[in-house]
Amino acid sequence: MCRLYAMSANEPTRVECSLVHAQNALMQQSEQDAEGLMHGHGWGVADYRDGVPLIEKQTWAAFHGEHFKKAAARVYAHTVIAHVRRATVGGTAIENTHPFHNGKWIFAHNGTIPHFLDVRDRMMPEIDPMYRNDIKGTTDSEHVFYYLLSLHLRHPDVGLRELVAIGINRLRHWSQEVDPEAGIGLNIVLTDGSALVGSRLGRTLWHLRRERVFTCKICGRPHVHHEAGANYRAVEIASEPITDDYWEELPDDVVYSVDEDCYLLIEPIAKYEKVILPPPA
Repeated sequence: MCRLYAMSANEPTRVECSLVHAQNALMQQSEQDAEGLMHGHGWGVADYRDGVPLIEKQTWAAFHGEHFKKAAARVYAHTVIAHVRRATVGGTAIENTHPFHNGKWIFAHNGTIPHFLDVRDRMMPEIDPMYRNDIKGTTDSEHVFYYLLSLHLRHPDVGLRELVAIGINRLRHWSQEVDPEAGIGLNIVLTDGSALVGSRLGRTLWHLRRERVFTCKICGRPHVHHEAGANYRAVEIASEPITDDYWEELPDDVVYSVDEDCYLLIEPIAKYEKVILPPPA
């Protein structure tokens, strides 16, 4: 169990209210989520500055002290990922704290792969050798990240949303080989600062679409420095609704992407169940 948040917008946008001040801000969820659980095993906030990932992570709870608040307050970006952790696989350590990153890529995960050590034995041969030494921690999440990056490395012409669906179908297949009765949880978000893709599988996930500049009901100010003549668009993704705006629940067992115009596109994972990628040249 964890709680995640992602935002993609066509103009730099502040997310401090969503992360800190809203009725059910991510910081509040770290102390107690909708199920009454605490997510106190670390936090991370990631965005991009001039195309370069900027990530701050700590191993203590987001609701402890001022560090999470300060990290949230500095963010003003097109793309943001934030995460609060409730550890299930891998101990409390900075190398096990989300979001993970490699080069331009940032990744976060909410969920668990049951019997992970057995599934990992099936996954590791599929992770490209150039990535295996980059795995620093012991989480299922970081291994999934590098597995998906390996798919992208070997099949750069396949769309990211399709690759994520193919990868998740494979991970689910491995999990069912180990234990057909165990339920897998794979809510993920993956971005390079331009494209943003993700999935909902076995955990709650909601989204909010914004199609115009708005005055925040929490801080009383707009979250963008908007220029007249442009149409502002943004999508927020979160494990739980964060504000009292019109959040919509994503269907289970889907992959999604946010396109260059900040429109949310959703497809069933099952659509790609029988897709077989060609072997790398």
